[in-house]
Amino acid sequence: MSVENSKRTFSPTSIAELNQKYKTLTPEQRVNELYKDFEEVEIMLTSSFAGTSALLLKLFSDIHPSQEVLFIDTGYHFKDTIIYKDYLTQLYNLKVTSVGAEKWKHDFTTKDQTWKKDPDLCCSINKVEPLEALKENHTVWVSGLMAWQSDHRASLDIFEERGGILKFYPLLDVSREDRDNYIREHHLPFHPLISKGYFSIGCEHCTVPGEDRNGRWNNNPKTECGLHL
Repeated sequence: MSVENSKRTFSPTSIAELNQKYKTLTPEQRVNELYKDFEEVEIMLTSSFAGTSALLLKLFSDIHPSQEVLFIDTGYHFKDTIIYKDYLTQLYNLKVTSVGAEKWKHDFTTKDQTWKKDPDLCCSINKVEPLEALKENHTVWVSGLMAWQSDHRASLDIFEERGGILKFYPLLDVSREDRDNYIREHHLPFHPLISKGYFSIGCEHCTVPGEDRNGRWNNNPKTECGLHL
């Protein structure tokens, strides 16, 4: 690994070693170990406060409560998502910072209704671009992706280099059943739209009820916003 401007980079060999080390650990152990291998300032934790985000956020609030949580505010979230975010923030005493597109860019997508014409561009402007600059200041990016959620996610490793940053998926091998059992056993709150048949929740314009990620970008082959590609 090398250090440049305080941001570390990792060779394929180093990443393979991290995967070997973390593979046999539980999600709780992985988050604990993360703070032995990385400094807090190196870690970028993001959340969309959608679906069952409470699981990952509860782990971090228990293990390292001072970690900043970046909320990707597209400006098109369901009102229920904002309520859920505010509730989890208070419940777990989270340190949440909202991240969004430049106002003129977001206003363009609103006037243009870009999500109808080019959902990839809309996601790029309102989700992907706002995080690009932040990636330059962090070594590792934590996300709550799980392998069962899509074919793309099933192809991921716990650690991997993508887009110039080391990605870390501590929940990657958690099954849907194990996730739901953990949430019930620890009395974690589901997103309010889960009870209405929404199992993957994004922007209001592009999300309908549906199993897994089938309700996202309805009537469009798109399955990822681009953050994790």
